[in-house]
Amino acid sequence: MKLYYSIHEVAAMLGPGVNESTLRYWEKEFEQIAPRKAGRGVRQYTQKDIDLLKLIYHLVKEKGMTLKGAKSRLAVNKEKTDKNFEVVSRLKQIRQELMDMKQALDAFTYTQMEELRIESWELKITSLIHNS
Repeated sequence: MKLYYSIHEVAAMLGPGVNESTLRYWEKEFEQIAPRKAGRGVRQYTQKDIDLLKLIYHLVKEKGMTLKGAKSRLAVNKEKTDKNFEVVSRLKQIRQELMDMKQALDAFTYTQMEELRIESWELKITSLIHNS
């Protein structure tokens, strides 16, 4: 795991609708976001910064809150908001794992099932020949 991430890397992590200028704007709006600035003002985000940005992304982009509403939610009840976000994130992860399993099972069902059926018929034919 890296210690610091560039603004470009963080924007790519957060997903659609977030670019570098969005991150700079959120940095101005949310005082909790304070990436380290290296030479020439290059922002370096820590994992803590990224986790907060993911939470803000969830509130603003996924739940449809305004920036003012997201600021208020973080100020009033950050612990509950963090817990809810963790639960939602874990549920999304579980959903993805289930979708991956379904895809693997579907591939097995349609491709390998036919091969198993053929092998089964071949075994039956071989058994009939040997029993005759």
